[in-house]
Amino acid sequence: MLIIALEGPSYAGKSTAIRHLRRTALGSRAFVSDCYVKHIAHREDIPPARTDSAVAQLTAFERFMEIEAARVTEAAASGRQFVILDRSVDTLLAHAYALDVLLGYSVHHQLRDQLRSLPFLRPDHTLYLDVPAETLRLRRKTAGHTAAESEYFLHEPDFLHHARDYFVHTPRRPVTRELTALAADAGPDNVVQVVEALVTFWAR
Repeated sequence: MLIIALEGPSYAGKSTAIRHLRRTALGSRAFVSDCYVKHIAHREDIPPARTDSAVAQLTAFERFMEIEAARVTEAAASGRQFVILDRSVDTLLAHAYALDVLLGYSVHHQLRDQLRSLPFLRPDHTLYLDVPAETLRLRRKTAGHTAAESEYFLHEPDFLHHARDYFVHTPRRPVTRELTALAADAGPDNVVQVVEALVTFWAR
């Protein structure tokens, strides 16, 4: 089973690209999975984005890993030729990496070690939609997300910076077998066309 993941910050264009892929011929060949957060039935069961300790961060990671393992297992059982994931286990590791830098938890290496027993979660190809922070801010504003940046941890500039570093700058690569970074600050039509072309190439 070939696993293709789309990564990037909120408002990078992942959901738009995946909606487009569902409508193409690729959509009939692939098992397309929404972000693992959408697989949690009750919103109150979602761990906080900003955990208050290293232990809490490990617990949150393990909860999300349960969801991630379940959705990849579901994808494998579908019998489809390949899988397209909205985010992957690398999102969880990028989050942990950013919190390690910001809060000093030092748990990222422990989380990577846990993945050795779950190799089937490792994507074959990952497309990272790379968007400048200012462009993301303008997209959030256009979409009506008007809360102050400090009120939503995942939109804080420092968090976004370090999470991006995990994908494009860290010496230790993400767990995906192949990572392609795509400058995604162009219009959505342009981005989805490039995404479709790359996914088509990988899935041929």
